[in-house]
Amino acid sequence: MARNYTVTDRFLRYVKIDTQSDPASPTCPSTMKQKNLGKLLVEELLAMGISDAHLDEHGYVYATIPSNTTKNVPVICFCSHMDTSPDCTGENVKPQLWANYDGKDIVLPGDKSQVIRFAEHPDLATQIGNTIITTDGTTLLGADNKSGVAEIMDAAYQLINNPSIKHGKIRILFTPDEEIGRGVDKADMKKLAADFGYTMD
Repeated sequence: MARNYTVTDRFLRYVKIDTQSDPASPTCPSTMKQKNLGKLLVEELLAMGISDAHLDEHGYVYATIPSNTTKNVPVICFCSHMDTSPDCTGENVKPQLWANYDGKDIVLPGDKSQVIRFAEHPDLATQIGNTIITTDGTTLLGADNKSGVAEIMDAAYQLINNPSIKHGKIRILFTPDEEIGRGVDKADMKKLAADFGYTMD
């Protein structure tokens, strides 16, 4: 039985894995370290009971949640990318949790010159009382797009463990190299075999 991580647990694990892509590299994936996250995701999917989860040679993760309905419904794909931007380091990410956010400016502790100002980000008003996750100011966080990865992984866990939620076949695709414009270059659309796809980004 797979452990029931929260979506926050998953996100915090994933952002600590450096998955920066590299536009100067001709390989796919452009950096082999992207496969480190791919391998972890496959391990978690297999632990959930998704038996066909695998990482291919190009760094793509494929998996299938089988249909549990007798209705004839389209095959849906949920997709997110695993890589993070090459513009700022993704090594030694130290996520910061700001519980019960109070509406004040957020001074990032690793570099106090980095301040998320309430006046400059009006959407913060909708987050008062919630938990906000940031970087410490010395690296990127990697929420683009490890938040999408965590959402899909959590949804997969919930669907596998709650068979009363009826659904058709769901295909999962995690891609490398989206940040450098090559996210679907080596995606196997025949293997994916989805009628519709939704990118969580």
